[in-house]
Amino acid sequence: MPYQESFAPSIDDEIEATTGELELEDRQALRRVAGLSTELTDVTEVEYRQLRLERVVLVGVWTEGSVEDADNSLTELAALAETAGSQVLEGLIQRRGRPDPATFIGRGKVDDLRAAVLDRGADTVICDGELSPSQLRNLEQRTKVKVVDRTALILDIFAQHAKSREGKAQVELAQLEYLLPRLRGWGESLSRQGGGSGGGAGGGVGLRGPGETKLETDKRRIRTRISRLRREIKAMRTIRVTKRARRSRNGIPSVAIAGYTNAGKSSLLNRLTGAGVLVENALFATLDPTTRRATTSDGRLYTLSDTVGFVRHLPHQIVEAFRSTLEEVAESDLVVHVVDGSHPDPEEQVRAVHEVLGEVGADQLPELLVINKVDAADEETLLRLKRHWPEAIFVSAHTGQGIDGLRAAIEERLPRPAVELRAVLPYERGDLVSRVHRSGEVLESEHLPEGTLVHVRVDAALAAELAPFTAA
Repeated sequence: MPYQESFAPSIDDEIEATTGELELEDRQALRRVAGLSTELTDVTEVEYRQLRLERVVLVGVWTEGSVEDADNSLTELAALAETAGSQVLEGLIQRRGRPDPATFIGRGKVDDLRAAVLDRGADTVICDGELSPSQLRNLEQRTKVKVVDRTALILDIFAQHAKSREGKAQVELAQLEYLLPRLRGWGESLSRQGGGSGGGAGGGVGLRGPGETKLETDKRRIRTRISRLRREIKAMRTIRVTKRARRSRNGIPSVAIAGYTNAGKSSLLNRLTGAGVLVENALFATLDPTTRRATTSDGRLYTLSDTVGFVRHLPHQIVEAFRSTLEEVAESDLVVHVVDGSHPDPEEQVRAVHEVLGEVGADQLPELLVINKVDAADEETLLRLKRHWPEAIFVSAHTGQGIDGLRAAIEERLPRPAVELRAVLPYERGDLVSRVHRSGEVLESEHLPEGTLVHVRVDAALAAELAPFTAA
């Protein structure tokens, strides 16, 4: 049985549906299927149509590591293809020292790939790597079907799942930056355009010449759109920075939940805060970051932020476009790194996440490793992971196992306020008492005739307000 993420609310079952449940219901009710097309088998049979789901053959190049590593990589590619709405028919792996610069898998093996495509009735080939424009063109010419690389596949999934204005802008920017060097034209679309009403060879004095190709016009339009999107994302980043600055001024610690895609980050956020965000057993199910408040056992506030999932060889276009979102991780006080304990190669997942964290400058932050889905992992794997990561916390967001221990571990690692003091707060200053409990750490509290005696640790700003009431 595949692991199915879910979140059972701790309150009555009669509660209204959460935002995430509504999003999941909507996504399942009307799901986009990439490549769905209507084809005429015969011009005379106008009423006949054939609807076809993209049927794909996967192909990878095994250059290093073990055969298990190569199999895991192709299995992940199959999961990505299925998430994008395709039907995987077959997977092929070619052993080479390095990918062929002309055809990715080698000229001789392209014929074998073409035979597999014909044999299985596939209409798309997906390559486990990022193809250069020439590799893409050569493979399509030889296989006679559409060829997609890993980067384009991930970008397509992001385009399906982006919901917020910022997320859609970030995905469009990444797609355009990927598309720009790969623009191609066929036939008349490469013909020269005249410069004005009388352009071209017969354009008259001052207007004769080759003009501008359709391809060049398209590239210029894409560059203009990229510039506009970058300005929009920069403006949205300013809003995000302002919100983070406000939380920082209030002395509220921030915790970022990061990890591999489908490791259970959203389920964990739901368990810890009751956020009700979308949970689905699919890769990159949620892209838009969600921030929720949480409270420690002694009453201190902190925030938990769910972030976009990572994957091995995450396209650099995605990292750059989502940099403003990923800054939520870089600016946090603690990173809760969620790992799928039921995955065949969790160590590789951790390595891939650390690689992306390094790209966004979050590799030096305090990290709490959390092994999730222990209810779906076998005992031998869990014992191996406990030996490998003795400081990790083992939980199940699905069943709630280990969640209390995780809360305690997060509280223990939260930054503590810098100033320790004792103060007697008059009863009419209940606002200060409330702020001390909300943003500080109360070590001791006692009610006296003249007011509330508190022994606390607070930040410098709040300590200045408490100064007139300090006690020996």
